Amino acid sequence: MTPEEIGLTLTKLFGAADVAAIAPGSWQVETSAFRLLVLLSEDNAWLRVLLPIVPIQEAQPFLEQFLEANFDDTQEVRYALYDDVVWGVFQHNSGSLTSADFSDAIARLVSLHQVGLDDVFNRLIESRIRQIIQVAKQQGQSLPATMQSLDRFYAEGLLGGLEQTPEAREQTLAAWRNRLESLWNET
Repeated sequence: MTPEEIGLTLTKLFGAADVAAIAPGSWQVETSAFRLLVLLSEDNAWLRVLLPIVPIQEAQPFLEQFLEANFDDTQEVRYALYDDVVWGVFQHNSGSLTSADFSDAIARLVSLHQVGLDDVFNRLIESRIRQIIQVAKQQGQSLPATMQSLDRFYAEGLLGGLEQTPEAREQTLAAWRNRLESLWNET
């Protein structure tokens, strides 16, 4: 892709009002939801697209899940860490990059931005539920006995909060029950 094609594609995707050429070979897309940066190397051989996802302070407990997502889910884009921020990053040789692939990569980055911590949080929760199942099975507990233990933990305030309303507590326990049931035979 040439710099002209990059600029045209960005304008087509976001509109002229949101796209600014900030230097030769550099663009910024500023929307109400995010700021996306598009940078060409000095020799125009490599293109990099960057989108901040979340500050490192919020992401710290989930770094393992971000790396797992890079391996399993993110396709042509990656999570990266720079300057105390987790970024969505796409890098490609600009000479072989097509407008369609460029647009698809931007769509993936925007998707990563929109889900924020949700996907990595869900990955962490699933791994914790699998650990609970493994321990319960090692102790010879059945699914109903494991659910009864979780119910007791909630009642004693070890899980959830004592200030939870009965409805909120029941909703939470129903979610636990659903996940335990769905993962019980897999684990």
